Parts: sequence; C-alpha cells; structure tokens
Amino acid sequence: MNTITRRQALTAAAGTTLTVLGLSVAATAGAAPRTAPVPSAGAAAADEVDEIYEGRRIQITPGSGGGSHGGHHGGSDAPTVRIDGMELHVMRNADGSWISVINHYLPCADPLALARTAVRELQGAVLVPFQPMGGVA
Repeated sequence: MNTITRRQALTAAAGTTLTVLGLSVAATAGAAPRTAPVPSAGAAAADEVDEIYEGRRIQITPGSGGGSHGGHHGGSDAPTVRIDGMELHVMRNADGSWISVINHYLPCADPLALARTAVRELQGAVLVPFQPMGGVA
C-alpha cells in the first residue's frame, strides 16, 4: 500500500507555496525594472529657464562648453545650471539622464528636474562652489 505520510504532504505543500511566492516576487521585480529616466525630445535641456522653485531661483542656460567646470562633463551641450546665482555642477550620463554633485545617485530626466531635486535636497542650505581636487574649477 502506497500512502503519503504527513511529513511528505507538508513538505510538498511548503515547496509549492515557496515556489509560487518565488515566482510572484520574480514577476514583480521583472515588471518594474529600475532604470534611469530618459529625456524626451524637446525636453527642458535645450531651453533657457529662469524660475522660482520653493523660494530658490533656478536659472538654466543652454550649454556652450563654458561654465566654471569648462564643460568637461557632457561636452559642449552641458547647460549651465544656477541656484540663487551659484553654479550647480551637472553631468550627463551615457543614457541621457543627468546627475549633479548634490544628487549624484539620483539621475533626473533633464536639467530642470535635476535643479528642482537639488533645491529639495539642499533644504535651504546655500550652494557652495564646486572645487575639484587639484585645481581650480
């Protein structure tokens, strides 16, 4: 007589439950991959911006290779971003997203979103000039 013991039944049930849970977790992780935002055509990257956001003045001018950091990050298309008149050092990633020295690990879709994120991160603190090690910015 071939009968299933209680131990075998519980082991099979636990294995099935864990398999179903594992598949649902994998499906959830696969459904929402973590990717950096990509700017759309005509995004604020090419536009000149002068606005007040949360009491701070954000100014963005299209890039010309200038800026205090000489445009070495992002080439000649890197815009100059200023918060209350102080330049925010911005860098363009290979995927088209933007980061700054304030929010280095939080890529943004365009320089305006980057500047607004930096204003929130500063929480009222004054932006100080970026001074790279070993020289003048």
